[in-house]
Order: sequence, then C-alpha cells, then structure tokens
Amino acid sequence: MRLLSRVFAPRLEATAHCDLPCGVYDPAQARIEAESVLAVQKKYQENEDPEFRTRAILIAEQRSELVKHHLWVLWTDYFKAPHFEKYPDLHDLFNRATKAAGAGGTKGSMDPATGQALLDLIAEIDKIFWETKKA
Repeated sequence: MRLLSRVFAPRLEATAHCDLPCGVYDPAQARIEAESVLAVQKKYQENEDPEFRTRAILIAEQRSELVKHHLWVLWTDYFKAPHFEKYPDLHDLFNRATKAAGAGGTKGSMDPATGQALLDLIAEIDKIFWETKKA
C-alpha cells in the first residue's frame, strides 16, 4: 500500500491565485451577453408580432442566464479574499449584478432600462477586474 501511495503521489505542486494561470477570466463574456439582452429588449419594444415577442423573451431569458453564469464564475473563481478586502463593496456589486440579470431584472423584464442597468453594473465590475489585473 505504501508503495502505491508513493507511486501515485504528486511529484510537483502548482499554485495559482485562480483556477488556471491568469488570462482565462474576463468580464467581457458577461458584457457581450448583456449587450445581446439589451438589443433583444429594444427589438421587442419595436415589434408587435406575438410570435416574435415570445421568441425575444426566450432569448432574453437564455442570455440573462448566461450573464449570471459568467458573473458567478468571476465572483467565485477569479476574485479572492485580498480583492474583497481592497474593494469592500465587491460582494454587494456582484449580488446586485446577478440579481439584475435575474427574474427581477433582465430575465423578467423586456424594459431596455433593465438591460442598461445590468450593463452599468458589469462596467463597474469590469473596472475593478482590470485594476486587479494590473496589480
């Protein structure tokens, strides 16, 4: 048994402040999906066709879910304790942004104002993200 333990024991240990070496995370993914949501919301407002509107709602809901996913990945995998210490409102910012992409925001409303509000929150996250990348 000890022989197997030695054979399968890791020979090299690698560490990084995120899941993989830097370069794999970027708020742009969330922003692109949020821009799609806003564009769909605007098209929805310009079109009275019920089938078009149903499809628009479906797309907005799907894209909003992708926004939430990309934000959660940043929140849980990229940002670490030192970031939250330096930016004490960061947890609240992510909470507000993910909720803005949820049922109370773009996932539940076709009002373009909710899409713009989501983009504004993502822009705040983006600013902090790039400040941390410079450090």
